[in-house]
Amino acid sequence: MLVVGIVLAGSALSFAWHKDVTLVVGGTPESIRTTSSNVGELLRSQGVPMSVGLQVVPPPGTALADGMTVMVSAPPGMPADAFRAAVGPQGVGVWVVEQPGAASFGKTVPAPGQATANAAGVGPSVVSVRAVVSGKVHDVSTNAGTVGALLSAMGIHPDADDRVAPPPSTPLLPGSSVRFDSREVFARRWNEAVPFAVHTRYSSRLAPGSASVVRRGAPGLAQQVVRVTVVNGVVTSRVVLSRSVLRAPITEEVLAAPMAMSDGTLAEPSSGATTQDGLATWYDPPWSGLTAAHPWLPFGTRVTVTDLETGRSVTVVIDDRGPFAPGRVIDLSPEAFARLQPLGHGVLDVSLSW
Repeated sequence: MLVVGIVLAGSALSFAWHKDVTLVVGGTPESIRTTSSNVGELLRSQGVPMSVGLQVVPPPGTALADGMTVMVSAPPGMPADAFRAAVGPQGVGVWVVEQPGAASFGKTVPAPGQATANAAGVGPSVVSVRAVVSGKVHDVSTNAGTVGALLSAMGIHPDADDRVAPPPSTPLLPGSSVRFDSREVFARRWNEAVPFAVHTRYSSRLAPGSASVVRRGAPGLAQQVVRVTVVNGVVTSRVVLSRSVLRAPITEEVLAAPMAMSDGTLAEPSSGATTQDGLATWYDPPWSGLTAAHPWLPFGTRVTVTDLETGRSVTVVIDDRGPFAPGRVIDLSPEAFARLQPLGHGVLDVSLSW
């Protein structure tokens, strides 16, 4: 009989110790059996982070009674999604909520008679920090202890290419600023067309101004490997790592007549070129002076001829047509040629500019 009496007394004490209360968070009620002595202990046991300034009725210091209803709601200005993030299933872990404007949830003024979380000793330490994520500014309140924990709570998991400042292990302090830049580095292969050159051979046997294509040109194909860096979705650099020719271009061959003496152009008719490199020879015109013959430059054009071997230059005036041999771009008078090399040299590798 003594044993039975002790058991019955223990059962009665257990029933008196537990309390059945209703916890309403954001309008959603939940029946809870608890041994907590006051509202604050109840909220702490349920992982409700009072440190973000949530409104609680009755206040956290109120003693719990069997059958009591405890109401928890967001402070004024807290967005609904931030409230759900703070008191959701992850509430007992690391959380982060966006601040409305410049206000900090952790500093929200409590309702009359309501103790703040820190005063009640409920919930983890909260700091207000600025997180700049991929260029977008977020002023947040969080119970994260480090930069890495903050980013994880925001759903950000940096990899080796991403940039985090300060480093993830850095402790968070009130007013800290954290920057995360999403950075991708990858290699891409690009194919590109290689333009073909036009080689024009002049013949005095053709009617002035006429030309015909002896062989059609065709573009080639090259492939280049490029390292691309993308920061926050914007390409910041492209570096060519290698380039190879897959198909060489085919040079177009043109047979053309020189321009008439009364005509001329400052760009080659078949290719549009405005400079020339090639071979220079000399010939003996019936006049003297620093003159030259050219297939299409207008008479009177002043041309600077540079010997690529010696670097010496001479300026001549075009007053004749020619040359007509393959690879030759200008015929110089003996006086002009002698400024570059002795006449016995015969042929020079030159560059023309005008």
